[in-house]
Amino acid sequence: MLMNRLALGADMARSTPSDELGAMRREADSPGDRRAVKGLRETGAQTARERVLGMLDDGSFVEFDAFVKHRSGDHGMHMHTPLGDGVVAGHGMIDGRRVACFSQDYSVFSGTMGEMHARKIAKVADFAEKSQLPIVGIWDGDGQRAHEGVTSLGATGELLEILVACSGKIPLISVVLGTVSGTSALAAGLSDFVILGRDRGRMFMRSPYVIPEIIEGEMDEETLGGSGQHASRSGVACLVSESESGAFDLVAEILSFLPDHTLAEPPIISTGDKPTRKCKGMEKLVPQDSDRPYDMRKVIEQVVDDKRFMEIFPTYAENVVIGFGRLDGHSIGIIGNQPSVLAGCLDIDASVKAARFIRTCDCFNIPIVTFVDVPGFLPGTVQEWGGIIRHGAKLLYAYAEATVPKMTVVTRKAYGGAYLAMSCKHLGSDYNVSWPTGELAVMGAEGAVKIIHRAELAEADDSASRHGELVEEYREKFGDPYVAARHGWLDDVIEPSQTRSALSRAIKPLLTKRELVPPKKHGNIPL
Repeated sequence: MLMNRLALGADMARSTPSDELGAMRREADSPGDRRAVKGLRETGAQTARERVLGMLDDGSFVEFDAFVKHRSGDHGMHMHTPLGDGVVAGHGMIDGRRVACFSQDYSVFSGTMGEMHARKIAKVADFAEKSQLPIVGIWDGDGQRAHEGVTSLGATGELLEILVACSGKIPLISVVLGTVSGTSALAAGLSDFVILGRDRGRMFMRSPYVIPEIIEGEMDEETLGGSGQHASRSGVACLVSESESGAFDLVAEILSFLPDHTLAEPPIISTGDKPTRKCKGMEKLVPQDSDRPYDMRKVIEQVVDDKRFMEIFPTYAENVVIGFGRLDGHSIGIIGNQPSVLAGCLDIDASVKAARFIRTCDCFNIPIVTFVDVPGFLPGTVQEWGGIIRHGAKLLYAYAEATVPKMTVVTRKAYGGAYLAMSCKHLGSDYNVSWPTGELAVMGAEGAVKIIHRAELAEADDSASRHGELVEEYREKFGDPYVAARHGWLDDVIEPSQTRSALSRAIKPLLTKRELVPPKKHGNIPL
């Protein structure tokens, strides 16, 4: 026994600082509970470190604060002080572009946010703001760490403040690959883009363990806060990924359209697709009958480079389509009414969806192209009582406030207040054109005649016949784009096949557009 002790003492004496560092590195690389790691493996999930390394270019990751530990001694916390405190943080490259990043480690205290955990993420955000780099956060944590009490809340508040300060300056992207609740959900919700994993991505404002419907077995966690709900109902998730690697591919694709920061220009990626290419068959995509639906996405695909349109929020407020594309290599944000859903009418959710996207594009110097086919705002008590006036005003406000190049194409209907809200010339749009099928009017001919001539129609012997005559008369006066063109509210009337070439020509001089905004604290958008 004495000899063993002597031998052990000799080994310790022979250890060097490098040996100690190596041991700490190995501990920091695998700090989590083995059972928790095993549980992740069984669900097909990766560890936090594996996720970071899988997202970044090989060999590019530079880690921050690998040796950080929590400082709590309450509730037995002093018995377990894993290195890193449940989050892997630092910076690296995605397709050659430097980004700041972090990944919550579910195997350490269920990824909950304690004081040092929050400070590590805040350090990354502060670094990103000063270095003007995008932030990509991988979230997989059950909210606030209750064991640390108010101490954790203070650090989390500081983190939220830094994230707000970063908003609009640098791109913020959140990838949710586990159950995220409470303050973690709030922090992720501050991002410009939230991507959820199909199987494990869940978000809750309150812990699901305190939700009455879940406690009583009326619904499960997936039904309440799963990816399907947040992608189609709440509008929290802009995209859903089938796999973790797929989520990281989406991150890379989104970043390819964005600059590193608000003072930079978006990347130019030439595809070889000629800007003068004709959009063949465009006339067949859009029925001349204004009451017949069609898919606006097919119109958009004909216009953008390589017919590649990255739609975001594809299953939320589907009556408006938004996403990214390229025009002669330049990033553009695209907004279009969707006639195949609610006839393309604007409602509460569609207005907010589009307004948010407009402001995102404006933050990051991305020109906006709008395709208009809108009969108006959706009528009904649900919309009126739900505040469509206020929410519709958000859309109008966002377009008027945006200083990036704004281009608009009217394909068919552009009626009333919805016409004004969809990037009209009067709100500062830079280039507005219409197809020959365009109708710019207060409302459709049928409705207009009923209002204008209601007394005459009431007295007519054959009101139906007279109504038809008046409708035709109204259409002759207002049912084409040339009235608006004569007033200068349209810059041109073009053939549908010329849409791509017309927009490509228009965007070139607009890339140097600069608007000097009078100094003020900020506008007061009707939130």
